[in-house]
Amino acid sequence: MARGLGAALVLAAAGMIGAVVARAYQDRPRVLRALQSALTMLRTEIVYAGTPLPEALAQVARRTPAPADSFFAAVANALNSRPGLTAAEAWREALANSPAWPLTADDEAVLLDLGGCLGRSDAADQEKHLGLALVQLARLQAEAEAERDVQVRLWRWLGVCAGGCLVLLLY
Repeated sequence: MARGLGAALVLAAAGMIGAVVARAYQDRPRVLRALQSALTMLRTEIVYAGTPLPEALAQVARRTPAPADSFFAAVANALNSRPGLTAAEAWREALANSPAWPLTADDEAVLLDLGGCLGRSDAADQEKHLGLALVQLARLQAEAEAERDVQVRLWRWLGVCAGGCLVLLLY
């Protein structure tokens, strides 16, 4: 009885580890979609509404789902609370202190490039940079979805199989 229970616990724990790794692959496309939506809202606020950048970032943060909302809120708070701080510096700090989101280095590089361009030129130029970032994020999202389709199933089964092998080795 105890051996069976122990085997079931080992198998369940290994399966959960595989599910946790698979979750990161599931979350990345969702976060990239949220970032695209947020950047589209930011573009609308800057270009069509003529909203100042700190205020536009705060409005985007209020309308964006987690974890992207905390990123935009951090940039807006940094710009509002520390006079003299450039938008690029605030963006870079918020990206460095961002929540534990499942973005890759390529995803963060697109955001970092965009941050260097915000607040430095007129609305038309910022619209071009935001449009470029949206195209790049859309490409990365398509890649993330393709990767998700393969990796989620792989990691779930790998966790279960590793647990089964461990049970066989232990008993």
